[in-house]
Amino acid sequence: MRFFGTTWVGHDGVYGLRRAGVAAGALAAAVAGCLVLRFAYQGLAVADVGGFVNALVVVMFAICSAVAFRKTWEGFTRRPIGSAAEDSLRSLKAIGFIGSLLAYFFRSLTEAPGEKLRREEYETARSQYEKRRGARTGNPAARKGKGGKSKRK
Repeated sequence: MRFFGTTWVGHDGVYGLRRAGVAAGALAAAVAGCLVLRFAYQGLAVADVGGFVNALVVVMFAICSAVAFRKTWEGFTRRPIGSAAEDSLRSLKAIGFIGSLLAYFFRSLTEAPGEKLRREEYETARSQYEKRRGARTGNPAARKGKGGKSKRK
């Protein structure tokens, strides 16, 4: 949401362009990440470390990317329950950064990433504010006492 400011509230300003920019940026970063991983894999092939290590690296990045995609996607719809669980997955999400970038790309095709969650929180906070604001009517110091006279003199 940091790229959108408050344009996500009313979809005003250059909201559509920002969403397209986030989608393009996330996809470009994912492609660049794939190229870096390919160079790393070629380095392993040149070093002739063996088929087992090559397969292990590919499987590790695939699993980490899948987990990072899933956790990032879930983060768009609900807040994490425990911060300790999120902290323990931080390194796994860093290794699977391509999955996180792809989650940002796919989500930004439909909405700003995290917009649905923020909108729900915004509407809840707004309704609570209106409820509190509606309960207070007038200045309590200026209310009339039991005798019909104002308390203030």
